[in-house]
Parts: sequence; structure tokens; C-alpha cells
Amino acid sequence: MTVVFVHGVPETPAVWRSLRCHLPVDSVALRLPGFGSVWPLSMTDKDAYAGWLASRLREFTEPVDLVGHDWGGHLAMRLVSACPEVPVRSWVSDVAYGWHPDHLWHGASRWQKQVVVPGTFGRLLAPRGVPADVGAEIDAAHDEAMSRAVLALCRSARPNLYEDWGAAVTAPVAAPGLVLVPTGDLPPGAWARNEDVARRFGARVERLDGLSHYWMLDDPPRAAQVLQRFWADPRP
Repeated sequence: MTVVFVHGVPETPAVWRSLRCHLPVDSVALRLPGFGSVWPLSMTDKDAYAGWLASRLREFTEPVDLVGHDWGGHLAMRLVSACPEVPVRSWVSDVAYGWHPDHLWHGASRWQKQVVVPGTFGRLLAPRGVPADVGAEIDAAHDEAMSRAVLALCRSARPNLYEDWGAAVTAPVAAPGLVLVPTGDLPPGAWARNEDVARRFGARVERLDGLSHYWMLDDPPRAAQVLQRFWADPRP
């Protein structure tokens, strides 16, 4: 099996490094276009990023186990709900509540409004639990292109993801899924919204008590155990 990890916003694949070291499986951590790499002019919204992810997964010869965090989770959920022909054996997301019709963007919505000064994203994430070494890698990758990529991606999600992506999900998706719910910094009302969205997708739900939005950095061994247990039997 091959595991494909997709990072969030405003991050890089560095967030997955510790977790991948605890997994005895082949894995790939994709880098979103513009996040420390070339930002093509065509990557202007969330649909373009979802299309990019679909094209990358089609390169694999066998179905993959897809794990997305933050915006990577949103893209994973869009992929399995809108592109069932893409080879995905299972999927994991930690932000299912973002697909609920009642979801409102939290403080990160400032990235829908203005370009952030390059070289600062890592430091902005430090209060949320991102370690200094990972933050430094994010800052090193954070150029003007990354700022503009974040702005374009986040602006394309207004007013929320339910408006178009979520409303289109009318039946459980084919690939088995797992919705992770880290409780350490869960937004108000997010638990019930996670359960509601997971039910619509036909996915399982697992609490990560005491862990934060950056669960893969908080406790990599525990995160690895949770994922391996799911992959061993991903059926609903």
C-alpha cells in the first residue's frame, strides 16, 4: 500500500515528516502548487487544486490511502466525492466540519482578505503548536507566490465549502473514510458538525482527545497507531 499525505494552509509537507517516520509503509507527502514550489497561473481556486490532486493520484498504479490535513483534508473530501474514478482505497480528513452548511470560517479567514508578508507563516502557526523547526521550514518556503496562492485558494471558499462542494454530496462516497476529531482546540459546535458530515459521506469518526489541529505533530506515535488501525480495516 502507498499512503499519500496532503498538507494544509499555510503549510508545507514538513508537517508530515515525524508521522511518516512512525509508519512502516511507503508514503508520499505531496506539495501543493505554490507552497514552496512554482505557482502556475491556472491554480486560481479550490477546483483547480482539487483537479491537480486528482491528476497526481492518477499517476499511481494502485489505489492509495489518502490522508489530508486542513485544506489537504478538504481537497481529499472533494476528490472522493466528485471524482470516484480516481484510485483511492481509503481517505482520512480532520476538518469535515468545514463542509457543514452552518460552518463559519475562523480566524484564518484573514487569509481570504489580504496577502501575508512573506517569511511569516511559520511564526504565525507557532501559537497553534507547530514546532520551531517545522515553522522555520514553512517560513523558508513562504514567498510572495505562496502568499498569493493562499489568498486565491481561501477566497474561492467563500462563503463556505457547503455552498457548492458540500451541497453536491447527496449519498455516501464509495471509498471508506475516517474523520479525525482532535478535541484540544475544537471550534464550538464542531463535534456535532463533524458527525453530521461524516454520516453524509458514510465515514467513521474517531476522537483524538487532548490533541490539537496539529495532531500529527502533537503525538506522532499515537497518530500512526490510529491510522494503521483504520487501514487494517477501513470498512464503515
